[in-house]
Amino acid sequence: MTQTLMTAIAIEGGHGPAEALKAVQIARPVPGPGQILIKVEAAGINRPDILQRLGGYPPPAGSPDTMGLEVAGEVVMAAGRWKVGDKVCALLGGGGYAEYALCDARHALPIPAGLSMVEAAALPETVFTVFANVFEHGALKSGETFMVHGATSGIGTTAIQMAKAAGAKVIGTARGAAKAAEALKVGADVAVDTTTQDFAEIAKAEGGVDVILEMVGGDYFLKDLDSLKTGGRIAFIASLGGAEVALPIFRVMMKRAVITGSTLRPRDNDEKARLAAAVEATVWPWIAAGKIRPLVDATFPLAQAGKAHAHLEAGAHLGKIVLTV
Repeated sequence: MTQTLMTAIAIEGGHGPAEALKAVQIARPVPGPGQILIKVEAAGINRPDILQRLGGYPPPAGSPDTMGLEVAGEVVMAAGRWKVGDKVCALLGGGGYAEYALCDARHALPIPAGLSMVEAAALPETVFTVFANVFEHGALKSGETFMVHGATSGIGTTAIQMAKAAGAKVIGTARGAAKAAEALKVGADVAVDTTTQDFAEIAKAEGGVDVILEMVGGDYFLKDLDSLKTGGRIAFIASLGGAEVALPIFRVMMKRAVITGSTLRPRDNDEKARLAAAVEATVWPWIAAGKIRPLVDATFPLAQAGKAHAHLEAGAHLGKIVLTV
């Protein structure tokens, strides 16, 4: 039987720089039991994609070798709650940089009213990550103080809005006065320019922090501990500033600090389904109420995925970068 082909983005040589991303023709995937096939209209770009491109974040077993962890589009082969023609955004194990993508039907969510496909494609990876780490592992509650590093990133802008929607006070840190100003526009109550200001001193002056979403690591960690209130929580999702930290155990004990972290992609399908249901129940109403709207910095056509990666790596973006198909 003749296979139906589609365009997807592959990494020439298996790994390499941004320019190693090339458009290729591969077989269109065929859904198995419980899976839907999505005709992709937009696909979000995320830092784990860069790690995969560099050879450091291989896809989990059973996932496509091609990249892409989140998409928005139209269901063309249905399963579960979905019917053909439904508009969805979805969390994937891989394969989103393509004209079609497979998805466990339980990992797709309806596109919120009023959002474009591009905006919807910017939701799943960031919203699932923030919800799992800030609200589940970090247990952020209304009235608490939340701090996020990298406040103008896709994760950062999402975390600020979600924390505010939950009733928390938000401190955002960013490199440079311009980025700090943008964090305030997104909704942060306090913004810190880490190139000229000490975020720990500012956090303490604000009464301390209950939950920190950490994607820097390195020498930020000791300042994180200083910033925490007693019983505070630090949730790691990346280590852009260094993967090894000094752990002063006595200070952790005195603060009764909880230090945690997680990745999203390796979680099993049932766990992702549980998380998707929790996100739909809690976060989708915030979006419907206008409390959260994904910020999209730039879009690139699918064939220019390499340029999109280079734009993300340059670090000047505000919010998400999205491929259009």
